[in-house]
Amino acid sequence: MHDVQSFGGVVLAWGLVGTAALLAHRIAKVIRIPAPALFLIGAAVASTHVKAIRDAVDLHRAENIVTLALIVILFDGGLHLGGRRIRDAAAPVLLLGVVGTFATTGLIAVFAHFGFGLDWKFSLVLGAALAPTDPAVVFAVLATQRLPGRTSAILEGESGFNDPAGIALLLGFVHLATHPNGSIAALFGTFAAAMLVGSGLGVLGGYVLRWFLGTQPLRGTSQQSLFALAGVVALYGVTTVAHGSGFLAVLIAGVVMGDLRRPLDRAVEHFHATLASLGEIVAFVVLGVTVALRTLTVGHAWLIGLGIFAVLTFVLRPLVCFPLLAAVRLPRRDATFVAWAGLKGAVPLLLGALAVSGGVPDAHRLYAIVFVVVALSVVIQGGSLPWVARKLALDVDDVEPQ
Repeated sequence: MHDVQSFGGVVLAWGLVGTAALLAHRIAKVIRIPAPALFLIGAAVASTHVKAIRDAVDLHRAENIVTLALIVILFDGGLHLGGRRIRDAAAPVLLLGVVGTFATTGLIAVFAHFGFGLDWKFSLVLGAALAPTDPAVVFAVLATQRLPGRTSAILEGESGFNDPAGIALLLGFVHLATHPNGSIAALFGTFAAAMLVGSGLGVLGGYVLRWFLGTQPLRGTSQQSLFALAGVVALYGVTTVAHGSGFLAVLIAGVVMGDLRRPLDRAVEHFHATLASLGEIVAFVVLGVTVALRTLTVGHAWLIGLGIFAVLTFVLRPLVCFPLLAAVRLPRRDATFVAWAGLKGAVPLLLGALAVSGGVPDAHRLYAIVFVVVALSVVIQGGSLPWVARKLALDVDDVEPQ
């Protein structure tokens, strides 16, 4: 009987957390801070003071849960982008998503090493963790904003494409940090193979799902939606087993399917949009639970995080974005907005968790640094995006999120 009551306490605690997370959307609208920030910080505070919440999710389980959440988030992002939008913004998306990820990783590593005296291998892992922007936060913020021209597609596409790049890069640096005989050449070879396999299987999987949904007599939108979900999860699994980037495959499959316009497709899109919203809440709440606030003071993690956030936001991100976006002739004010909107979120935290589970020395300190950067990014950058858009005189329309 004691076990039943104990489990009931855990269910109650998580029910309260979930209810608070849903109410956070209304609070966020009033205080003009993106809801993911409230999910993350609220969960961290709750886990610090409520043992039942803290003990319910360990770091390994959190990695698996957030991975599933990112699958549905990236697939929904691909559906929203579609082939037509991504073609118009393909050059800047690929430049920022791949070249920009490498450049940002290197610049963060250099600053962390020389600015704070951190070990080179630790600095490279930290740079790879913080380089990607986050699709959950970017999609959530842009859900209520309609931006002019290619700007919205660039931000959404970058946040989708730099996640697979950042994850593959981080896993390579984790291997280097924990295996003295690892080589940079092998790292880049593994990275290239993961991207190629992920791209190929993503295109193939997208067309297979597209054909199946268009030809098979599935009954109603519920079966279509569930089949698409099962197919996407299977695609991630197949690609990962084949040593490819499962996240890239899922995103590309969504892009391939995004141009479909049959009577039942709108309901399928709404189903996956709802799943993506749920995935956003789950990802930030679960990751917030894994953060012990007391660790933020260990090794001056909060101070390092503050310094990296400031330099990354005001120096390194513009230093990467402006030359790459100038090469594709994006107007200066649009490039400035893209540079400011490089929000961090669940993906950097997931990468920090992978560094911990990968056995990187002093990884708990790295995870605390990443948490500080993510929290500041979501609150400051995410909260100020409408103000920055007005200052840049961008023609931004407020829209009701689906």
